[in-house]
Amino acid sequence: MRRKIEDRNVRKISKRGGSYCVTIPVEMMRELKWREKQKIVFKRSGDGLKIVDWKK
Repeated sequence: MRRKIEDRNVRKISKRGGSYCVTIPVEMMRELKWREKQKIVFKRSGDGLKIVDWKK
């Protein structure tokens, strides 16, 4: 059964070893042209997080 469109961007936080993980929807990965093992940066944004591409 497929998820409703409005539910596709809802994700759970999981724990792997000593780190926490969140999956990124494949549609967003394609739109941003991000790939596996690409470096990204987490930035605090008010009471949330902003994820951006890492720039050297």
